[in-house]
Amino acid sequence: MSFLVVVTENVPPRLRGRMAIWMLEVRAGVYIGDVSKRTREMIWEQLREGHEDGNVVMAWSSNHESGYEFQTLGPNRRIPVEFDGLHLVAFQPLDNPDL
Repeated sequence: MSFLVVVTENVPPRLRGRMAIWMLEVRAGVYIGDVSKRTREMIWEQLREGHEDGNVVMAWSSNHESGYEFQTLGPNRRIPVEFDGLHLVAFQPLDNPDL
């Protein structure tokens, strides 16, 4: 089991309802839970299939040096990058028309 956090923005209401089945929605679009790897992967598949034009970040505890891992879906100014084995976040310029 690992602690899991999912943050969604502009996803369809049906996806938000589906997320509430497995996790607790502590704020609008912010979900937390303690789930197995298999459940985390199933949730990610649901998010991948249903996020449409929205964006999602999923973060979970791990035994990596940082103590966590994360992955993202959809357009956002914040993009994941890896630097010397560390997972960090970089910002896209404001003039990017895709965001």
